[in-house]
Amino acid sequence: MEPLDAAALPDGALVLVDSAPIIYVLEGHPKLARRFQPLFDRHAKGEIAFAVTTITIAEVLTGPLNAGDEVLVKRYRAVLESWQVVELSADIAESAARLRASLNIKLPDAVQVASAIAINADALVTHDRDFSRVTTLKVIA
Repeated sequence: MEPLDAAALPDGALVLVDSAPIIYVLEGHPKLARRFQPLFDRHAKGEIAFAVTTITIAEVLTGPLNAGDEVLVKRYRAVLESWQVVELSADIAESAARLRASLNIKLPDAVQVASAIAINADALVTHDRDFSRVTTLKVIA
């Protein structure tokens, strides 16, 4: 699987990152981490900003918690909280419900899209194919 074209994002872009790309990079997935690494490299250089939802935080922390690795939980949480954290508000929940009803997507995916729209993100980065019906936001998969 070839790397994403991270250069397609303008400098200063705000990118909401879904759970899977973060997990792949943090855990060094042998094939998929390489796909998303250019995006994380641009973030590390300060060229783009990251945002995550509280759902992403819960999903990313589940692996280390299952392994009983509290040190890793703290490390991952510190990384995630250094980015813009989008809390699930009533407005985002309603927007997610509308997206879910109109696009027939899973609730966590609808929350990701609604959150990205709420913060005026330039893009949503995911590894999930369910986002293919989303047209109100640039989705990079």
